[in-house]
Amino acid sequence: MRISHSPKPVQIVWFVALALLLVATAGSRVGSGQQKVPFDNGIPVAPRGLAGRPLPKMPVVYDTGEGQRIRVVAVTRALEYPWALAFLPDGSMLVTERAGRLRIIRNGVLDPNPIAGAPVSYWALESGLPGAVHGFMDVALHPQFAENHFVYLTYTKPLDEKRRTVAIARGRWDGRALTEVHDIFVADAAGTSRIAFARDGTLFMTTTGSGPQDPNTQGGKVLRLRDDGSVPSDNPFVGRTGYRPEVYTLGHRSSLGLAVHPGTGEMWLNENGPNGGDEINILKPGRNYGWPVVSYGRTYQGPWQSEVPGHAGFEPPLVYWVPAIAVSGMAFYTGDKLPKWKGDVFVGSLRTGEIPGTGHLERILFNEKMEELRRESLLVDLRQRIREVRQGPDELLYVLTDEKEGAVLRIEPAP
Repeated sequence: MRISHSPKPVQIVWFVALALLLVATAGSRVGSGQQKVPFDNGIPVAPRGLAGRPLPKMPVVYDTGEGQRIRVVAVTRALEYPWALAFLPDGSMLVTERAGRLRIIRNGVLDPNPIAGAPVSYWALESGLPGAVHGFMDVALHPQFAENHFVYLTYTKPLDEKRRTVAIARGRWDGRALTEVHDIFVADAAGTSRIAFARDGTLFMTTTGSGPQDPNTQGGKVLRLRDDGSVPSDNPFVGRTGYRPEVYTLGHRSSLGLAVHPGTGEMWLNENGPNGGDEINILKPGRNYGWPVVSYGRTYQGPWQSEVPGHAGFEPPLVYWVPAIAVSGMAFYTGDKLPKWKGDVFVGSLRTGEIPGTGHLERILFNEKMEELRRESLLVDLRQRIREVRQGPDELLYVLTDEKEGAVLRIEPAP
């Protein structure tokens, strides 16, 4: 006798109903379980649950990944949105504040009065908000500062009531104020900018803005200038029709870190991607770094920036981040006071994964071929936007917190 396993009519009805239920449930799950995220001008409105935390009582001691035990000390907490710092030969620090003030810290004490003679700048909105205008930005000393006393500032220059641009001003430091201040270079449009002197004495300047793939514009480029703002004759595009002669590299988004490699003399740059795709690049004359054609990041709305993420056909990054950490500031550590970090690269982070209150300092270890081996996130629990990192003449590390109650922090070996 053969036993039939054919389903009964009631079973068929039950299976069909279950299938329809599963299909309906699956359809309702697609996107329906996600929160409705508010947007402002195409950018998700960031949550503020971790933002705005004050610095804790200092000093703070940390154990770190390489066994380098450190102590973090607040040099001053009395700055408003500090942006960059430079060390004078006597160890004093020049610090820019976004609101158009140049400050000096002597022997660990902040002078209550801003330095006189600085140019007039424009700034707007809290740091980190969409559309923020960054007033005073970078500060750098001329390589022959001991002889000429030249100080360079990048700043948002007001042209009239509605128009602004970014400029490089140069002044002479007399020990108390800037004198003979004038613009040596005025760019086509506003944006953020870093500057750094190369070993040959030329001045590199980063730009943001439109047209990063158009070699006949200044936006989204690195420019290379002489110390007086003129164009070097050996720039890669000098004499080429349709190319701006000051352009050194193109295809950049928002570059907020410049540092000269202490061994090779190469200029390193870090730049922000959108939602992911932050990069460290080694600048090579005339090269194209891809933005916005290629990227490892997503747009702020969610889709990938590029259909095939990567840098095929363009200069690839040395390091990249997904998700973004909002890179800003960069320094090579070459001292002996923090020996287990010697040779490492330090990068400031303004926030991680698009969440305010998650800024930190990032350390990257490379091998002898400058291939990345590992990374470490430092100062995470401080929940500060780290705008700048520099090595001081005392071989310690100094960072700036880009906050309304901003600080200069010193990282030293813990006793």
